[in-house]
Amino acid sequence: MKQIKFFFSILMVFLLLAGCKQKPEIGFLMDTIARERWIKDRDAFVEKVEEQKGTVIVKVAESDPDVQFKQALELINRDVDVLVIIPVDMVVAAGIVKMAKNKNIPVISYDRLIRDSDIDFFVSTDNITVGEEQARFLTTVSPTGNYVLIGGPTIDNNSYQLYLGWMNILQPMVDKGDINIVGSKFVDRWEPQDGYTMMKEVLEKGETVDAVIAGNDALAGGAIQALEEYELAGKVLVAGQDADITAIRNIILGTQTITVYKPIESMAYNAADVAIKIAKGKKPSDNMSFTINNGHRLVPSILLDGQVVNKQNIRMTVISEGFVAEQEIFE
Repeated sequence: MKQIKFFFSILMVFLLLAGCKQKPEIGFLMDTIARERWIKDRDAFVEKVEEQKGTVIVKVAESDPDVQFKQALELINRDVDVLVIIPVDMVVAAGIVKMAKNKNIPVISYDRLIRDSDIDFFVSTDNITVGEEQARFLTTVSPTGNYVLIGGPTIDNNSYQLYLGWMNILQPMVDKGDINIVGSKFVDRWEPQDGYTMMKEVLEKGETVDAVIAGNDALAGGAIQALEEYELAGKVLVAGQDADITAIRNIILGTQTITVYKPIESMAYNAADVAIKIAKGKKPSDNMSFTINNGHRLVPSILLDGQVVNKQNIRMTVISEGFVAEQEIFE
């Protein structure tokens, strides 16, 4: 009788363990949650994975590539089913992908493409198109004049994609002599201080500035701070992206012209859906819109469209879609 009870006890333990293995475990490596948009990405991703009976282990690197590498090692050694990465540094991230693939762990690159690596999937917005939308809007308002371009860090592939988008629109106008680029630089970080420093350098040279295109709202905010010191805020067109709450407030104040709203909830939901499908051994081909060449292979990808937000359409975009609450803007 004791032997039968022992056998059933072992069987129950085995069944419990088997049940645990059937619950997909997704590792989510994030760069930062210092700005609200990344908190929204995290929360939407976790919500969607849990809705599909999976679990998420979130690690935040605080923009330190070495920390992200160590966090990746923890998740890889834990043998997560899928690794989703928002890379701090695309070169370091390529090393993370190699480690994961050595243990047969699939990898999804989220928001920022990890180049020269064997990633399984990429989910983002079309950043070249986002750059084009920024430049197209400002050149429609100001088709002539002096422009400043503040790119993001070169360790992030999005910086190059945005720049390509800007120049797709600006180069023909530069060639005609209608637009003069008086400052153009990739900065070290996606931080306001970097935007401020770069903008200040241009203004200190005595350059007249008609428009500024920045890689994100944090850089745009830094540029606005520098413009304020020269009593130029509101007189110079400024474009950012991410639809940060500060940017929305600046647009209402008139110191920022536009931002680009990324469909973050949709991005996160798509990434979560792909992660769960891959974890369960299914092909997420129905989700794939096309492929992107990352220098190593053609990567199945979902690229969503961003949307320009200006003073006239704030209520119809970020507020109506629940991205920001109206009371938040006027706090």
